[in-house]
Amino acid sequence: DPRVRGWFLLDSYLPTFFLTGAYLLCIWLGNKFMKNRPPFSLRAHLIVYNLGITLLSFYMLIELILATWEGGYNLQCQNLHSAGEADIRVAKVLWWYYFSKVIEFTDTIFFVLRKKSSQITFLHVYHHATMFNIWWCVLNWIPCGQSFFGPTLNSFIHVLMYSYYGLSVIPSMRKYLWWKKYLTQAQLIQFLLTIVHTLSAAVKPCGFPFGCLMFQSSYMATLVILFINFYIK
Repeated sequence: DPRVRGWFLLDSYLPTFFLTGAYLLCIWLGNKFMKNRPPFSLRAHLIVYNLGITLLSFYMLIELILATWEGGYNLQCQNLHSAGEADIRVAKVLWWYYFSKVIEFTDTIFFVLRKKSSQITFLHVYHHATMFNIWWCVLNWIPCGQSFFGPTLNSFIHVLMYSYYGLSVIPSMRKYLWWKKYLTQAQLIQFLLTIVHTLSAAVKPCGFPFGCLMFQSSYMATLVILFINFYIK
């Protein structure tokens, strides 16, 4: 999409590819490094990091709601070009959404340093690694329109999730974190709603690329399967 040319990290796939490779390498090397070492506490780092992600997610949530509302976005199906400046505004927020996926690699690095290896599951690594790469593609070809819905829901979920992570580091706060058991349920509802929203544009098209709709629905289906398996366990 010519509207995003020159934006940081978007003109070439190589930075995204190498950052993903570095992420996977850090997990492997980090586990080797920590094997015979005591876990780090990192309490202050976790509070600051999770607060930062919570605030970024809240910003993206509010900005996406305002941009799509003011742009007159159609909830059932929205094409890539009809909203003018609102499309650019949405694309700018979605760039932050893409960039947040590389920031969130830090989740796994903290697990490694704290020796929480049980939390470094296939689902965790698959989700983190694929989202960053998929959103590079989204920003380059479909950076607005129908693409807004999933990130809006996900930003809301991340406000709940990262605020929980940050507060759970403080022992005195743990008894107040009543929403922990609902987080995975909320994530599953998010994925199902995103699939419904994506397929609605296939049932009643508005010019949004059909192949992208099918890919997004298929990818979301893999997350539903993996998260249901995680929820059952």
